[in-house]
Amino acid sequence: MIRVNQGPRIGIDLGGTKIEAVLMDSQGEITKTERLPTPKDSYGETLSAISRIIESLPAPDNVPIGIGTPGAISLLTGSMKNCNSTFLNGMNLQEDLERKLGRQVRIANDADCFTLSEANDGAAQNDFSVFGIILGTGVGGGICLNKQLITGINAICGEWGHNTLPLASYRGDYEPKPGRNCYCGKVDCVETWLSGPGLQRTFQEITGQECSAKDVVMKATQGEEAACKVLDQYHNLLALALSTVINILDPHVIVLGGGMSNAESIYRETKKYLNRYVFSDQINNKIVPALHGDSSGVRGAAWLW
Repeated sequence: MIRVNQGPRIGIDLGGTKIEAVLMDSQGEITKTERLPTPKDSYGETLSAISRIIESLPAPDNVPIGIGTPGAISLLTGSMKNCNSTFLNGMNLQEDLERKLGRQVRIANDADCFTLSEANDGAAQNDFSVFGIILGTGVGGGICLNKQLITGINAICGEWGHNTLPLASYRGDYEPKPGRNCYCGKVDCVETWLSGPGLQRTFQEITGQECSAKDVVMKATQGEEAACKVLDQYHNLLALALSTVINILDPHVIVLGGGMSNAESIYRETKKYLNRYVFSDQINNKIVPALHGDSSGVRGAAWLW
């Protein structure tokens, strides 16, 4: 991949609870990391926090800056859209930051940054087509071809989490009950089922008990029947959701990130269900965990340059 910048760069991950910044050298090595809590629901304070964290890095003033955000820039207005940190929606984050910092920045969706990182020097660095997904508090996705990020004509390429999950096509035990409202205004988005809170809700609906997604996975690993039942349905639903991606894009590799990607069973069990939904007599797509783990998003932000 040809880069305009061959020197150091700054990457920033603007998360819901923390802002992380890294200084990366030309070889992709992180030489410094800083973190600050994300100001709660305050746009002005968020701009100031980003400025402070950049100033704390030992880098010259001309080092380029890339920022991963929980949304995207509207090509129509230049303002942020589709952010689950809703105070960012409608704000011209790029223009405001460039004015505050006195230099150019590049902004991309956090799932796009994650995918760019893994396609360039991560788990998919040897693959041509990559679909990266984050299974965490929300569900996001990104697409890279030949190490290049594909954003799409509407800047929503890879927004798989807000496709409606085709529950009518579900084939398996423990049939899911449709009707989950998503913050985006639609019903039964992939995110409402395959995010961590989605798994937690499924467990509560089936058992009547409250349990975090992490604990559901742990209980299933220990052989608890109800948790095994819930996690098995999750694997099946993930296969159903991924089948729509495979049938359209057919990527060489699917890279998983986010908290749910730490469940080892996902990589084994989900592939078993794919043949129920994918329109092919063979399924050669790899499903792998992110090489850089939680650092992929901030690394990908730096790779925007």
